[in-house]
Amino acid sequence: MLLAIDIGNTHTVFGLFGNKQLVEHWRLFSEINRTEDEIAATLAYLLQKKKVSLDDVNGICISSVVPDLTSVYQYLAQRYFKITPLIINHDLDLSVKIVYKNPDAVGSDRLCNAVAGVKYYGKPLIIIDFGTASVIDCINPQGDYLGGVIMPGISSSINTLHKRAAKLPKVELTFPEHIIGRSTDESIQSGILYGTVFMLEGFIQSIQNDFGKNTRVVATGGMAGQIAERMDAIDHVDPSLNLKGIALIYSKNRKL
Repeated sequence: MLLAIDIGNTHTVFGLFGNKQLVEHWRLFSEINRTEDEIAATLAYLLQKKKVSLDDVNGICISSVVPDLTSVYQYLAQRYFKITPLIINHDLDLSVKIVYKNPDAVGSDRLCNAVAGVKYYGKPLIIIDFGTASVIDCINPQGDYLGGVIMPGISSSINTLHKRAAKLPKVELTFPEHIIGRSTDESIQSGILYGTVFMLEGFIQSIQNDFGKNTRVVATGGMAGQIAERMDAIDHVDPSLNLKGIALIYSKNRKL
């Protein structure tokens, strides 16, 4: 079995794969002060709920955008699983050509999304990942990863607005009934959520003008489903895209 670990700025997601299929997944907060012993205890409990022990895991692959946590999970893998994990970077065999100006600067989460996106949804492709940041990644008709767009995430935008403007409340992440907000809460919700929809529609249209109208759009991340309900331009929602990419990269570079 393969344990795929996606370490993000806000959450760390674990995916358990058996026979190359995602069996289960779990989400923890990405806490810098959490030790490998605490993580191992939590993982042992979660795995046991699926009748899986630590010894049943014979492969670990890590995608991380938090360097301080990468070493913690490396030590966890070596101490509790007796496995040297595969750490994802652009030097691995990804089956997707990276033509970013500085490949070292591409987050491993973006690489995983690109690999899984091309595998399951073809090319050309636009991937939108709703996380701490909202990220658009683009794969051209030749299958090359070009780069994309990075902007503040939806939750980050609401939190920043609340912190910087004393009289503006922190609101729920729900679409208001009308674009024109009838209260301060609704006005903020409209600005952030409908604003995100309109902005993404503009980006998608511009990219499809370059790549062609057959360019598919797949969304992933926490707000993907909610935003996709308001956007005809999004063709697919795949919450597990990143985990699938981790598993694909592992199978390409190592054997279970």
